[in-house]
Parts: sequence; structure tokens; C-alpha cells
Amino acid sequence: MKEKRYFVKKDLGSHILWKGEGPPAAHLDIELTERCNNNCIHCSINLPAGDGNNRSREHDTEGWKKILRQAGDLGIMTVRFTGGEPLLRNDFSELYLFARRLGLTVLLFTNARLITPQIADMLADIPPLEDIEISVYGMKKESYEAVTGTPGSYEEFRNGMQSLIDRKIPFVVKGALLPPNKKEMAEFAAWAAANPRMDAPPAYAMFFDLRGRRDSAAKNSRIRRLRVSPEEGLEVLTQQPEHYRRELSEFFDKFLSPPGDRLFTCGIGPGCVDAYGVFQPCLSLRHPDLTFDLKKGTLKEALTSVFPRLKEMRAINRLYLERCARCFLRGFCEQCPAKSWSEHGTLDTPVEYFCRVAHAQARFLGLVRKGEQAWKVRDREERIKDLLQKSR
Repeated sequence: MKEKRYFVKKDLGSHILWKGEGPPAAHLDIELTERCNNNCIHCSINLPAGDGNNRSREHDTEGWKKILRQAGDLGIMTVRFTGGEPLLRNDFSELYLFARRLGLTVLLFTNARLITPQIADMLADIPPLEDIEISVYGMKKESYEAVTGTPGSYEEFRNGMQSLIDRKIPFVVKGALLPPNKKEMAEFAAWAAANPRMDAPPAYAMFFDLRGRRDSAAKNSRIRRLRVSPEEGLEVLTQQPEHYRRELSEFFDKFLSPPGDRLFTCGIGPGCVDAYGVFQPCLSLRHPDLTFDLKKGTLKEALTSVFPRLKEMRAINRLYLERCARCFLRGFCEQCPAKSWSEHGTLDTPVEYFCRVAHAQARFLGLVRKGEQAWKVRDREERIKDLLQKSR
């Protein structure tokens, strides 16, 4: 019998991503499809599962294999299959096995509805090497399907998850805090705690992104209405206040400083490939000027052409320069070019909602006072030092 190999030895020192010439070689996001078998009320990307037009536009199997091979050759060690719902692809199993045979670790984001016994057998036989991440939208049929807008989705989610449990396939869960499931938080936390892979309370999406394609004003309006207030969000984040303080103290020194006029100050990279074979800097940033069509070039060309440009980009928006560029709360604030793009159609327009969320957290920690604006604080070093001492 021919030997199966699911690891590859490489001299990583010879790869561009390990020479300081490109972004860090963490993982490459691969958005296999924007289609989803759920129609979640808060989703920033989903298209109907049966959308034939978008299905026909999606990158084909051989195209994805070419990209996966290039990723491995560049020294990227992990790929994240996401969507939409990645298991909607008829070639999902083929692409998964191809990635694993290249020696790539696979991180799978899914709603679990399409995890059949056959898929679960494959994942048990050839493990992804990362815990599968499952989005959970409610603990009961009524709440779950009020979020997904899809009859029968709750039972399929439970069946898919049970297939993983039966085969002892590791997974973790995360939630989305929404009106139909808000009252189930304690139940969800207790249920998640029984999972041996959950070493912390489940994470919640609640400060929802708008649609990165800027394709539906009506859906964006609905998403805005579903966002929790900064005060509600803070209440969720600080359910274990000492744990919250300790967790944040790990990056206070590094991230609590004004970013200046540089637009990209995050640890962005090594990027994302969307459902149509187009490279973009991250999952959320879909600005057409910051993409690279991989049908016309290689992943290496994309990485070396897009990321150097990001380092040089500067904000020109007056309000951004007066506020965000001088604000030391960037470690809290979700303000970034992707958020500006989805909210305003520019890369440097401040998003007021995320500013209010960041200030709510900073007030809780004592970094800013009531009514104070962080970009006007002059003694931030002393405040940070005081907070670090209290967090130890």
C-alpha cells in the first residue's frame, strides 16, 4: 500500500515570510465561499446557499489547490477554512485532504450543520491539528432558529456536533450575543464549560461588523440595531473583572500608545483569499485597491505587492488625525481601515461606535475619567503604570 504522508519537512529559513520581507507566517485565511446555509440576522458576509451566480464565480478546485501549494512553499504553516459556510463546497473534503497532505494544519470555522458522519470520519482519521471552531446561536431551537432564520438548522447543528463528540474530535464553541439568545448566556457558559477543550468562558461576537462588500444598506441598518451598547458590552467583558484586568495587562505596554498617522498598525498578515481567488489583507478589508487577483499572479507576488504598500499608507482624514492618531487606546479600539471601509467607504474615517466601546472599557480600568477623551490625556504613561501595578 502506498504510504500516506500528512506532514512535510521544510527549511523555513529559506522562505520569504521568515526573512522579514513579508508579513509574519502565521496562517492564511481561505474563504471558500460567501454562501451559507444559515441566514443569520447579524451576518456581515452571507449569501444564500443556493445562489448559483456566486457559486459559478467561486474559485475552482484546481485553483484552490494551486494556492494551497503556494502557501506551503512560502512557509505558511496553517490555513483557516472559513466562509460563509465552507462545508457547502462540494469539494470541501478534497481540499481538506489536499491541504493536510501538503503538511498544512487546518483551522476550520463552521456552524457544524453539514458535519455528516462521513465528514466526521475523515476528520477523525486525518485530524486538522487545530480545534474546530463552532459558532453557536442559541441553546434552544426557538432562539437558535430566530438567529439563523432557517427552520431545521438547530437539529442539524446538534447532530453535526454530536458526530464530533462521538469520534472525540476536539472543538471549541463561540457565541453571538443577540436579542433571541441574550437570556441564555449563563446556560451557554455552563454548557461550554463542560467541554474539556474550553479553558476559558466562550467568546461572544457583539460589536458586529457591517458588510464588507458594502452590498446592502438594509442589512447594515439591521446589524447596527443588533449591536449591544458599549455599557452592555462592558458588562459581558467584565463578568470576571480580575481575569479581565490580568488578561489585558499582558499587552498594555505594547498597545497603549498613539498610532500616529499610520493606517495599518495591527499585526496584519499573511492575509486572506476570498471565495473568488482574490487576495486581500484580511478577512474584513475588501477595499478594491488593496486586492490582488491570484488568477493573474502568485501568492508570493500578492504578499510582496500588497503588504509593503500598507506600511506606507497614511491617514488624511482631519477627524482621524485629530482623534485616532493621538489616542492611546488602540489596544481596546476596533477602529481600523477595514471598519472604516465597511462603515463609511473610506480607510480613515473614525467609527464613532467603536470609539465609544473603547472608552467604556478604559473608564472601567481607570485609564480615562468620566467625560474625558483619550486623545487629550497627557499623563497616559503614569496611568498605564498605575494600572499595571494594580493588575499584578
